[in-house]
Amino acid sequence: MTEKTTTTNKPNSSERRPRPSSKSFADRVKDVDQKIIDIRRVTRVVAGGRRMSFAVSMIIGDKNGVIGIGTGKAGDTALAISKALKEAKKNAIKVKKTDTGSIAKDVRAKYTSSEVMLFPNKGKGLVAGAAVRDILVIAGISDVTSKVLSGIKNKLNTARAVMKALMPISTKHSFNLPKIEVAPELIPEVKE
Repeated sequence: MTEKTTTTNKPNSSERRPRPSSKSFADRVKDVDQKIIDIRRVTRVVAGGRRMSFAVSMIIGDKNGVIGIGTGKAGDTALAISKALKEAKKNAIKVKKTDTGSIAKDVRAKYTSSEVMLFPNKGKGLVAGAAVRDILVIAGISDVTSKVLSGIKNKLNTARAVMKALMPISTKHSFNLPKIEVAPELIPEVKE
């Protein structure tokens, strides 16, 4: 019995090029929690009709004082979420907490028409609602009472008011990400 050998046009293992990283941003950053505050479908009217896209508002944090907020807009929800994650990473801050998981002093801030006040409470736990609670839980702050002083229901503006209120008791934080290598075949050639 004779065996037939077939040849294929597969490159040798030495000729293979490295693939770009297929992991998403959230997979590369360890111990980061994320929560989508709001997803909206946005319609723009153009000459040919309507163009629809998605706007995503997201918060990320490590439950140890680090918190970031970002927004992203794209035609696909997955792409909008990845843009929001990247912006949240850029805007991340590290909040200085006390030993009990509270904040050191009363803080108050206004962002557009949303006004928020945060103050420490002694052992009563987290007393907050809506977007304020989401931010404080992901930041790992546990003994704080909050009050939204305006009657606004916009979650993004309320979240940005909380971030603005936490700025005086925080420092800038940067995530250490591995360097992403791009495969040479994905780089376009420039013709002279």
